[in-house]
Amino acid sequence: MAPALCPGRNVSPQPQSSEQLAGRTEANTKIKLTRCGKIILSIIMMVIATVTLGLIVYFVAFRNTPFYYHISFKTCNIDYDNKFEKPYSQEYMDLNYKIVSLINETFHESKLRRQYVNSHIVQASQAKGKVVVHAVLKFKSCFKNNAAKFWDRIETILYQKLQSKTGTLCVDPSSFKMSDMEMPAAENLLNTCCGQRTITRSGNKIAGGKDAEEGEWPWQASLQQGKVHHCGATLISNSWLVTAAHCFLRSKDPKEWNVGFGLLLSDQKTKRSVKNIIIHENYHYPAHEHDIAVVHLSSPVLYTSSIRRVCLPEATYRFPHNSEAVVTGWGTLKSDGESPNILQKGLVKIIDNKTCNNQEVYGGVITPGMLCAGYLEGKVDACQGDSGGPLVSMDSKGTWFLAGIVSWGDECALPNKPGVYTRVTHYRDWIYSKTGL
Repeated sequence: MAPALCPGRNVSPQPQSSEQLAGRTEANTKIKLTRCGKIILSIIMMVIATVTLGLIVYFVAFRNTPFYYHISFKTCNIDYDNKFEKPYSQEYMDLNYKIVSLINETFHESKLRRQYVNSHIVQASQAKGKVVVHAVLKFKSCFKNNAAKFWDRIETILYQKLQSKTGTLCVDPSSFKMSDMEMPAAENLLNTCCGQRTITRSGNKIAGGKDAEEGEWPWQASLQQGKVHHCGATLISNSWLVTAAHCFLRSKDPKEWNVGFGLLLSDQKTKRSVKNIIIHENYHYPAHEHDIAVVHLSSPVLYTSSIRRVCLPEATYRFPHNSEAVVTGWGTLKSDGESPNILQKGLVKIIDNKTCNNQEVYGGVITPGMLCAGYLEGKVDACQGDSGGPLVSMDSKGTWFLAGIVSWGDECALPNKPGVYTRVTHYRDWIYSKTGL
């Protein structure tokens, strides 16, 4: 049998007719056209993909463009009281709740419900004995190139609402004013409300270790001598901190101290130098009484979602016995142990002074200016390096108040040796006398 022929291998080509040649030429042309079409199609697809990607980038970049506005209007049925000057007073909080509820309702029922973010009352002034409300509003929108139109829509919606039903609130529509605001100033005012957090998880341990999260305890500050963490402190306004007097035994010179804010000691997002340190006049080491001081920052900090002030309780405020509280700080995880880089939190319970003065506990040394918190069985407690930091407790409305300042204790988390704190309500008038807060 003859071997099979392999095309293209030692085989002479056969002569082809003109028709065959023409057919092959037409086929080659079609192939070239098909390839050209594929190339053009690929180019078109690339252009479409590029345009689509550009639109996506634009949408992502600008759909959440923040817009801030300041509004003000006069009420007809709220008499002005100087208690409105205190942002932590019940009167101020009730007013804020009423106005913010009205604004929320207004925009949640409007076509801008997806663009509206939040609002906050930043001031209550007076005109002819009635309250004038000043508020900041935040929106997010893709109308970056048509901000004037967006501004008009917001103004119209608000003005129409103030002209119609406002519940129990009576408003003079003719007093309504609105203006733009820049981001830093607006965010500072939006976050000025005391005792509020962006994260709502509860605490667990300090001695023993439980990491906090960014923004969870936004009033926590680090007092640093040089660049080394020495004590905790609590932000009570843009310019003032409260801490323990014993933190300044080594030095009272403001020039030697700095303050840092942030979750990690190694990466403090905001830092300030210290202008002044005011220690309670009756504090005398080694006694534990009057263990309180206030620190005046060299320049104010701007409030953000992760830097906020705690609420100061009035002198008459009561923190119930056995109620929960949270202590935070960068102190050691056990006596003479290692210090963490990340802020720690500890869930404890307030212990009444009578129990804390029992012979097996602290044997009568707890004074009215002190407050005990922890557990008689031990396990959870503040520790070395937490001094001066906050013990906070949440009220029924979700607002956090400063109950105590980490002061002293017998080692850390021992049975029958709970943490002892400076009782803030006992020194409320002293804090006001030094800071005006």
